[in-house]
Amino acid sequence: MIVISTETIPGWKITEVKGLVQGNTVRAKHIGRDIAAGFKNIVGGELKGYTELLTEARREALERMMSQAKELGGNAVVNLRYATSMITSGAAEMMAYGTAVVAVKEQE
Repeated sequence: MIVISTETIPGWKITEVKGLVQGNTVRAKHIGRDIAAGFKNIVGGELKGYTELLTEARREALERMMSQAKELGGNAVVNLRYATSMITSGAAEMMAYGTAVVAVKEQE
């Protein structure tokens, strides 16, 4: 499956639009990560535990979005975007969304 953040796919022609697709996940903070983050706030630096958490959340949201596109009969997603929002204290949602399309390789 082709997933791209632009409206078009270079070298491909979009022949059909299947519709909006999205995938999301809600993740909660881990107490161990919170403790480590508290120490990092004192000295500064990357919060690696949270970086890993967000990386996992983006991957899962993207996989769910691609699965939905496939169910609609698409072979690509254009205009990929990510959004995040706080659900409650200590939990956040990561969403991936875009437009599922059918794309065919252009003749050279």
